[in-house]
Amino acid sequence: MVVNTRHTGIVVKDIDRAVRFYEGMGMVLVNRMLEKGPYIEKLVGLSDVMLEWAKLRLPDHSLLELLQYHSHPYGIGINALQESNRLGCSHIAFTVVDIEKGIEYVKANGGNVKKNYQLSPDRKVKVIYCYDPEGNILELVQELK
Repeated sequence: MVVNTRHTGIVVKDIDRAVRFYEGMGMVLVNRMLEKGPYIEKLVGLSDVMLEWAKLRLPDHSLLELLQYHSHPYGIGINALQESNRLGCSHIAFTVVDIEKGIEYVKANGGNVKKNYQLSPDRKVKVIYCYDPEGNILELVQELK
């Protein structure tokens, strides 16, 4: 089912400082973007969200994604399911062959799926945030041809 690890996302308080820190460790900034609007709101499950992300490439060509939630400061409180804007590791993204089968697998194996997948604005991928049995966020991504 899973093809590879797509990226690892970490929520940070200060994205500029975090980018500098990881660049100092040998990572290279490859893309950075500010996102808001219906797509990102539905994906992360937060209304009126505005977040900024930066993707850094590691020497092995894997990616680290840093996220700063400008509209929603880091999550507080204890929930059974992790909030998408909590500090620390935000989610692990996996490329899958079939997103519907991935959703079925999560549900059948103790995970949680709160909504349906989203089609990205460029229509290149189907994406969903869901939860593993521990409440950690997984992002499943199906690349469309």
